[in-house]
Amino acid sequence: MAKPFPLNPKHPERICWGCDKYCGTDALACGNGSGRTQHPVESQGEDWYLAWGIEPDPLRPGQASKPQR
Repeated sequence: MAKPFPLNPKHPERICWGCDKYCGTDALACGNGSGRTQHPVESQGEDWYLAWGIEPDPLRPGQASKPQR
C-alpha cells in the first residue's frame, strides 16, 4: 500500500479498504459493482496484524510499517 494503513481505525465500517483510495461506503470510486472491502479488524479482531506478520510503524504506532524487502 502506498498510503499508511491504520491498524485499528475508529470506524472501519465507514470506509472501503480495497485500495489506496479509501472511499466512503456511499461513494465507491472503483465502480465495479461490488460492495466495500472490510478492514481486517472487522473480520479478524484487533490483533489481526500479528497473524499477518505486520509490525506497527515505530514513528506512528497506530499504522502499519512498510514491509522490508
